[in-house]
Amino acid sequence: QARLVESGGGLVQPGGSLTLSCVASRSISSIAMYWHRQAPGKQREWVAAITSNGIPEVDDSVKGRFTVSRDNAKDTVYLHIDDLQPEDTAVYYCQSDTIWGQGTQVTVSS
Repeated sequence: QARLVESGGGLVQPGGSLTLSCVASRSISSIAMYWHRQAPGKQREWVAAITSNGIPEVDDSVKGRFTVSRDNAKDTVYLHIDDLQPEDTAVYYCQSDTIWGQGTQVTVSS
């Protein structure tokens, strides 16, 4: 069973930046990858995706602040977040097909 492991979360002040990583236990070069987040008390929501050949897409609500990228040689997908706001506080998950990572917590607070 393939695994996805996210990392890079933490406590950040408003206006700060973070880069989240998602490392896969097998090759992801031929599959699309997705990022989701779940804020406290809210449903999980999709925020970004990237096709197997590197075409990114982000939700309109985070466009301009969220950037998704991938390094197929490292079987890794990244989510870079700029200008973090308190409403970005959530657990961030990566997903591929039916496989989900365990998530990484991002907390934005002064």
